[in-house]
Amino acid sequence: MSKTWRPATQLVHGGTLRSQYGETSEAIYLTQGFVYDTSEAAEARFKGETDGYIYARYGSPTNDMFEKRMCMLEGAEDARATASGMAAVSAAILCQVKAGDHIVAARALFGSCRWVVETLAPKYGIECTLVDGRDLKNWEEAIRPNTKVFFLESPTNPTLEIVDIAGVAKLANQVGAKVVVDNVFATPLFQKPLELGAHIVVYSATKHIDGQGRCLGGVVLADKAWIDENLHDYFRHTGPAMSPFNAWTLLKGIETLPLRVRQQTQNAAKIADFLAEQNKVAKVIYPGRKDHPQADIIARQMTGGSTLVAFELKGGKEAAFALQNALDIIKISNNLGDSKSLITHPATTTHKNLTEEARAELGISPGTVRLSAGIEDTDDLIDDFAKALAKVSA
Repeated sequence: MSKTWRPATQLVHGGTLRSQYGETSEAIYLTQGFVYDTSEAAEARFKGETDGYIYARYGSPTNDMFEKRMCMLEGAEDARATASGMAAVSAAILCQVKAGDHIVAARALFGSCRWVVETLAPKYGIECTLVDGRDLKNWEEAIRPNTKVFFLESPTNPTLEIVDIAGVAKLANQVGAKVVVDNVFATPLFQKPLELGAHIVVYSATKHIDGQGRCLGGVVLADKAWIDENLHDYFRHTGPAMSPFNAWTLLKGIETLPLRVRQQTQNAAKIADFLAEQNKVAKVIYPGRKDHPQADIIARQMTGGSTLVAFELKGGKEAAFALQNALDIIKISNNLGDSKSLITHPATTTHKNLTEEARAELGISPGTVRLSAGIEDTDDLIDDFAKALAKVSA
């Protein structure tokens, strides 16, 4: 496979394996195990003396294709496909820490991600400090002698804050820690964390990579040495493996990723501009707008905006619910990155388990709404918002 291919070509042809039948579409290898010609061949494969597959929990040809295609897109040496995005996050963090180690994480995280570092890790003696990730001084001041991992999302869920990935990576390198970046909101098309100095990148492939609401999936990407030394055994023995059927579905989805993300981003940008002009909207946050509080960092580390828009209605929860309930085309759902436009109220869904104080600290008010723009006609989406806003009390 050519390393000079551009992303759109990589996503159609990268990593393709064909059987003796020469199929056009990738084959699905729905098998639990694999057979060996001889006992000696089985022994050699288990010893790692010969290449080949052993068990679907460890890997399969279909999963291999998905991992190789993601590596090409991300610029990573190696990857492991997981059953879900949260399986990817959990594996990437927990495979490299032990009791007595310390994690520094940005406080603005998806609810389940925050639970892993704030609630689960301490149960096993792993310390955690949450910081306001927008200020590099906070990361620096949180470092301890036992700090091993920095974890962040950028843009963040749901308020689209930006973290200076290169700056955090520089701090981590000074103390020998690893930076794990959840890059879902930027997509691999608009942000390359490994090029910015991050060590590990994770995705919920459920989102833009599938992009059509069909299946769960995740992926962890890093250099081969880190995968071999940290993730390999954890992955084999704890079993967060992706189903080959899901891997095949994601391979089909990833072929159209640039087309979908381009339209979604155009829609998100135009909707953000429309919402910013509405008197019932108190605030709009979109990484593609010049008024984003961290526009300077966005210009340095992102090549596009986002498919997500965060905005706050003046009437709080009552106004947010009225708006969502009045929408026709845009559907209420906590998913994102879908071809269909989806909207959710974070305070009562994705971030409901946080305290009111914690939500306020993150900028999630009762009136905060998160939109994931789809690929529908832009004017139809804006008309949908206009009609719905008309039904919201001033």
